[in-house]
Amino acid sequence: MEFWNGRRKRNFWKGAAAGAIGGLVAAWTMNQFQALWSKASEAVESTTPRKSNGRARQEEGENATVKTAELITEKFAGRRLRASEKEKAGALLHYGFGTLVGALYGATAEYVPQTKVGWGVPYGAAVFVGADEIAVPAFGLSKSPTEYPVSQHAYALASHIVYGATLETVRRIVRAKLLR
Repeated sequence: MEFWNGRRKRNFWKGAAAGAIGGLVAAWTMNQFQALWSKASEAVESTTPRKSNGRARQEEGENATVKTAELITEKFAGRRLRASEKEKAGALLHYGFGTLVGALYGATAEYVPQTKVGWGVPYGAAVFVGADEIAVPAFGLSKSPTEYPVSQHAYALASHIVYGATLETVRRIVRAKLLR
């Protein structure tokens, strides 16, 4: 094992690799959490009288990942996505972004130990604020955050908390295996 001042030696590439793997697993876990949340919300809605639909759900139409994938395809391939390609392109973008953000986290965690405080939860919350609340609306990929109900923000924040905690859990496991 490589140690520096009684601690594991820092390594940007090992940290980034561990974070990337963690980010990919975390993006998948986030999707599973969202699917469970949706099923639970549907079950609750089916047993309660309908006054208004307070369930957290995506904006009608295409979500931000699909819209972003469409913009990228138009810019670099000079064509629009076919309907059959949209879901796959959105998923690819979601997993790619989750992996990239995870790699950034893993590399940063090598040099700034405070990054890992809270077992990745603050990082997941920061990704929620930076991406969902600021960047996505700023690029015109969604409505303003003030146009969504609190339940939608709670759903998205909870999803990103799951992302952050999963990212840190997997990053630690993978990074420990990369000591050699």
